[in-house]
Amino acid sequence: MTEQKPSIVDMSATTPAAAAHDYNATEIHDTYTQQLEEVFLLRNPRFRFAPHHDAELNAFIAQHAQGKDLTQCGTWFYFPWNKKLVHYLPQAMHSEMRTGRNRNIITAEEQEKLYNATIAIAGLSVGSHAAWTIAIMGMAKTIKLADPDAISGSNLNRIRADVTTIGENKCDLMTRAIYQINPYAEITSYREGITDENITAFLNNPKPAVLVEEIDNLEMKIRLRLEAKKYGVPVIMATDNGDNIIVDVERYDLDPSIEIFNGTIGHITLEEFKAFPPQELPRLATKIAGARLITSRMQQSLLEVGRTLYSWPQPADAATLAGVAIAYGVKRIITDAPIKSGKFEINLDAIFDDTYNHPDAIAARDAQRESFLKTIGL
Repeated sequence: MTEQKPSIVDMSATTPAAAAHDYNATEIHDTYTQQLEEVFLLRNPRFRFAPHHDAELNAFIAQHAQGKDLTQCGTWFYFPWNKKLVHYLPQAMHSEMRTGRNRNIITAEEQEKLYNATIAIAGLSVGSHAAWTIAIMGMAKTIKLADPDAISGSNLNRIRADVTTIGENKCDLMTRAIYQINPYAEITSYREGITDENITAFLNNPKPAVLVEEIDNLEMKIRLRLEAKKYGVPVIMATDNGDNIIVDVERYDLDPSIEIFNGTIGHITLEEFKAFPPQELPRLATKIAGARLITSRMQQSLLEVGRTLYSWPQPADAATLAGVAIAYGVKRIITDAPIKSGKFEINLDAIFDDTYNHPDAIAARDAQRESFLKTIGL
């Protein structure tokens, strides 16, 4: 377990240029005045339609500065991974500026609750989109990230990365992105992934308000849920399904007796799973995902894995949609809005394709699905 953090730079006895020299920074970003103006306008919405407010703005800035030069206000952070020295508002004002346009879809009270929540995210392929959206929305000052994998070229169709990041650990990439969104965040990065040694710490100490589970390892998917049940941590998982997604919500915080994966694989212990023959695992994974919800093209693709396809398809629109749905679910859980356990399909085809629910189309999909399930032994 490692942490990558930006450095706080003390400007009380130096200048930005001198500090940049000392830290070997190659760029200085100081938009502090513009950031202050954003906060001023958020606090004074009457100026939305009255653009002449220079006197009031200058008074606001002077009150904030308290006689100091603005370079000595707020906090300067140095980001070693890109050698940038950046000037940020104080933590509360920074959060206020970033989330002002959330209101009142998210109230001020809800925003504070979301910001102070701890969220754990295991798996940073699809999970990276959840992490991005959660961070941008101003949630989770405290966040735990876990993934042992590095960015590969085949990840670039769905992860916000480019060729220059190939080979970098996914935790490192996401940690850097979140710190630049909110350098006041408290991020714990499990670059080794979830292991026997760290699983308890990941789901406790501190206990997350929600676990976002997006890993491929079936045994660890089961273990995480068993631990989540033990600590009363709700779990959200989104599975990409062609251009669509399937979302699983498991409210162990409300009912720790519910079966893992909402009972889709029945009652199963870790010992029973370990005794499964390898040929049973693809069928088990299909049942977990939702065998009767898998789209036609996804069915066809799964049957071609190892033949004409190296792996199952995961396009960016589905991965991004998964991040949106997960963030929505996380928000509802933390703000105590109603959200129940279950498996839910978000199907864009059904929304936008006016032939989707034609009887002939339904019959064709049903026939293909039965053939697919028979082929894989379900």
